[in-house]
Amino acid sequence: MSLKNDLYLTRKPLAGFLAIGMTWAVYFAQMPVIKANVEASDGAYGAAVLFSAFGALAAMWLAPACQKYAKGLALPLGIAALGLGMFGAGAAASLAFLTVALLLASAGSGVVDVLINARVSEIEERSGRSLMNLNHALYSFAYAGGALATGALRSLEVTPVPVFAGVCVILVFFAWASNGVAPDVQDMPDTPHNGLPHLLVFLVGLVVMMAFLAEAASEGWSALHLERTLGGSAGEGAMGPALLGLTMGIGRLSGHALSRWLRDTHLMLVATLVSAAGLVLAALAGSVAVALTGFAIAGLGISVVAPLALALIGRVVAPQVRLAAISRASVLGYGAFFFGPPLMGLIAEGFGLRTAFGAIAAMLCLTALALIPAVARRVAYARA
Repeated sequence: MSLKNDLYLTRKPLAGFLAIGMTWAVYFAQMPVIKANVEASDGAYGAAVLFSAFGALAAMWLAPACQKYAKGLALPLGIAALGLGMFGAGAAASLAFLTVALLLASAGSGVVDVLINARVSEIEERSGRSLMNLNHALYSFAYAGGALATGALRSLEVTPVPVFAGVCVILVFFAWASNGVAPDVQDMPDTPHNGLPHLLVFLVGLVVMMAFLAEAASEGWSALHLERTLGGSAGEGAMGPALLGLTMGIGRLSGHALSRWLRDTHLMLVATLVSAAGLVLAALAGSVAVALTGFAIAGLGISVVAPLALALIGRVVAPQVRLAAISRASVLGYGAFFFGPPLMGLIAEGFGLRTAFGAIAAMLCLTALALIPAVARRVAYARA
């Protein structure tokens, strides 16, 4: 089956992947400007993002209820909330208003995340095709494109409000294209399941969390590191998240081929260590070029970890609990996108951004040396 057919199979959830990838890229590439507009310190900004995280995680757990009552409109409504919240973030003149806007955007994004991953999982099961890496790769390319476009607009001194107005227009199209996505509600995680390997799901969720933590840290703070720590321009700052998205897209497209030669857990272990090395390079960099190289390496490494982990749990568990397992692991993992920036902000406030990126690299090393081997042992036990 061709790539064209794979894209057709996942066209509706793919609209959700493209929507969140593009929109968060636009936000993070403008983060230094938005942060300056509300006159927030690193710690205060991180705390605001942390507060919005609670609403986002609650929305993820409530995604099955959203699907139950809104049915095929749940995903378009989530995209609409994302767009409205982001427009508010771009227009925010105070930290309190920014916090509320991010709360709405994060809640919409959380619902979209759960529904699109659940739907792709179902399509994989029914079609026999491996589609998770493809959709996550296109998310990354959308992220890279959004960051590059925003960097160009920032170089032209375009303010956040007109940029997010344009984003909202594009999101209207994505919302229309995603209409009708309806994962099976009975398989979503609001219903208890007998036979669900809770420890394995928890461990896989932690691996996904650590992968997304590295991604969130680089997305949210690379532009500030390049501009503030290394004295880069606005365009160079936007290149951080753009290059990360581009290399993650390339890595994810390569992930399926590499998995034919390496066991999933071995590939995840190597990729995690490669990403840690990239973040160390970015942290220690003395120039923008070296830091960009570090972020590129980090993105290339971490790109395959979350899709491989989600695909692994989908293959190991019984078919009747597959969607519940993937959904629960996804909810745990995606929390990193919300507590990652606050964690970075708090460390940066006290010790600087170099130390913050070094701390994330250390966590990735612990993941590779302890957490991924634990997943491998549980997978072997489940298959025995």
